[in-house]
Amino acid sequence: MGLFSKDIKTMDDMLLHGLQDIYYAEQQITKALPKMVDRSTNRDLKQGLKTHLEETNKQIERLGQVFKKLGKTPSGIDCPAIDGLIKEAEDTVGEIEDKTVLDAAIIASAQAVEHYEISRYGTLIAWAEELGHDDIVRFLTTNLNEEKAANTKLNTVALRKGVNRKAAS
Repeated sequence: MGLFSKDIKTMDDMLLHGLQDIYYAEQQITKALPKMVDRSTNRDLKQGLKTHLEETNKQIERLGQVFKKLGKTPSGIDCPAIDGLIKEAEDTVGEIEDKTVLDAAIIASAQAVEHYEISRYGTLIAWAEELGHDDIVRFLTTNLNEEKAANTKLNTVALRKGVNRKAAS
């Protein structure tokens, strides 16, 4: 089912499509994060990525509960956006030999993914509220808040922990 396909006729269809998109995205992220953990050299970055991998697994569980509350089986659909962000990250970090620059690139790639997730969850929450699915808003909001916190932690590592400064020198 494509975003503007004939299979989407209602806002409920849009909500389900969006949930399937983010469900797929979260699963792909759990495959990509361990590679980023392995490649990163900054201790704070490595630990932050490990922590977010654990959070991502919990987010997938929450999404499973969302599907259940909607009477649907958890399933994903291909998400070219997340696939592209992950491929770009893998291509970029694969080309960098300088470890300090590599850590800055990993942060930038991870933030691109976080921003995608933040936008998706924000939209899903708005749609769920509009459709009266208050029973799933809590799960989606928890996921959104974790994504925002992960982005903030990445900013902290880049700026306050000096990853960007070291990469620039």
